[in-house]
Amino acid sequence: MVGNSGSGKSTLAAGLAERLGVPWLELDSIFHMPGWTPRPPEEFRAEVERFTAAGGWVVDGNYSAVRDLVWSRADTVVWIDLPRHAVMRQLVSRTLRRMATGAELWNGNRESFRLLLDRDESIIRYAWKAQAKYRDRYRRAAADPANAHLTFIRVASRADAGRLAGS
Repeated sequence: MVGNSGSGKSTLAAGLAERLGVPWLELDSIFHMPGWTPRPPEEFRAEVERFTAAGGWVVDGNYSAVRDLVWSRADTVVWIDLPRHAVMRQLVSRTLRRMATGAELWNGNRESFRLLLDRDESIIRYAWKAQAKYRDRYRRAAADPANAHLTFIRVASRADAGRLAGS
């Protein structure tokens, strides 16, 4: 499951994993260590390698450091490609809700107003800029003969997501 931050990757991935009866891994949950410290690359790859060694699974995230592992063992890539306005609406709402409730994300990390307003760390700024990058990346990946073993499913609307989730 790939797509922009706030596009609904984790929500759809969790639902799909439950529907398929397989485990789900949110890559952010094993990448971001306490204090938002990145997990060392070799540890990150080892964790992903262990998880994807199983017979069936769902993984969500855009980490190029492990894409080769995940995609070589996958049969399908679900690409969430919602319009920018839909992603921004979801992302802003989710971020503000998490900040207001103090919800823990992974390993003690929480979203904060400081991070939201930080020029280099703002998830909203990142997602705004990343939208075109992800669209281009996954369009090219779907057309790349090296990925011929994968079925690409592009989710371009909430209705598409609902159909995929079986709701």
